[in-house]
Amino acid sequence: MSTQRHQFAALSRLLHWTMAAMVLTMLCIGVTMVASLANYHVLVSIHRPLGIAILLLVVVRFVNRQLTSLPPFPTTMSRAERLVATASEYTMYALMLVLPLVGWGMLSAARYPIVLYGSLHLPFILPHDAMLYAVLRKAHTVLAYLFFLTFIAHFGAILFHTLIVRDGMLKRMAPWNIRQRETASSE
Repeated sequence: MSTQRHQFAALSRLLHWTMAAMVLTMLCIGVTMVASLANYHVLVSIHRPLGIAILLLVVVRFVNRQLTSLPPFPTTMSRAERLVATASEYTMYALMLVLPLVGWGMLSAARYPIVLYGSLHLPFILPHDAMLYAVLRKAHTVLAYLFFLTFIAHFGAILFHTLIVRDGMLKRMAPWNIRQRETASSE
């Protein structure tokens, strides 16, 4: 019987799907904030603490990723595909780390308070500077678009492997436990 892992560990899957929901929420809020001013203040009051929560969880997730053994990629994936998948994974980690930090820096430069909950505020991490704010705001927007494209590519690759190649890629990160079928040696 093989002891090789065929699915990510439960904590890895929990962090993945929790962050996927948070990131999707964040992307929807970001698009809505840009497209409409109707509920801007309500959306910002959700966007800021959610960004900080993503920042904290991505650190936890990255540490967990380094300490946990990973299931192998499906054998249908070429070496180049595996390299691209790994590079895109690290790109997503980097963007999930950098985007909230740039947002925090942007708000610090503008001296906008970052309210987490009630009277709990984050400290300013950059000096008050209107030009720095403008640069960071543009950077935040560009990085958000880059993250959106990376997220769509990730989602598309999973759909491709699940629906076209049918190599079990989604099962590696499925939120439920997948039992590997035991192959009988007599078959």
